[in-house]
Amino acid sequence: MSIENNQGRADARLVIAIDGPSGSGKSSVSKAVARKLGAAYLDTGAMYRAITYSVLADGTDLDDAAAVAQAVRDAKLSISVDPDAELVVIGETDVTEAIREPRISEQVSAVATNLDARVELVRRQQEIIAANTRIVAEGRDITTVVAPDADARILLTASEEARLRRRGLQLGGTQNDAQLATQVLARDAKDSTVVNFTQAADGVMTVDSSDLDFEQTIAAVLDAVDTATTN
Repeated sequence: MSIENNQGRADARLVIAIDGPSGSGKSSVSKAVARKLGAAYLDTGAMYRAITYSVLADGTDLDDAAAVAQAVRDAKLSISVDPDAELVVIGETDVTEAIREPRISEQVSAVATNLDARVELVRRQQEIIAANTRIVAEGRDITTVVAPDADARILLTASEEARLRRRGLQLGGTQNDAQLATQVLARDAKDSTVVNFTQAADGVMTVDSSDLDFEQTIAAVLDAVDTATTN
């Protein structure tokens, strides 16, 4: 079914999985694509960030893999899937803004590379996807682990230079080159030890946004979705 036909049916099942490295634009682009398709939006990275915030706040040792995994299993975590209303709550605390702080970006890989923690978060992510008729889910293992049977599976990537530049702009120039490299490149290197989000798996389409602006990237992703749902 083409995206044009699918878009006109509010009850038509549509799952779009988007993966990519840090700074590729996957969050902002995925959110925009969800708006255009009248779909829910799931930022799985925010879930890992929320757990990281909680673990740090509780004083749990991030190097204690068992303790981190247990913290994930115990976590009361809720996340909005409305692309126009970002909200992440863990326990009774609204952490929507706090999880974007550089200190969280620098520590989140401790949760993301914890295999037991990933199992629990993947389970929760799959429940959220199943509960929504139309949804765009983005992260690092959505196309291969969380939603391998999605209607459209896309790897959104960009050059290292473009990714560093975008993350620097996103943070308002508050980080120096070394800090940006830690947040983007070092984090990707750590996370890639447990999941491959730099190369497209079989059946996954690649969209390279290195030379595209925001609107062009959205259009390219929509074209990829159209191709996937037509074939």
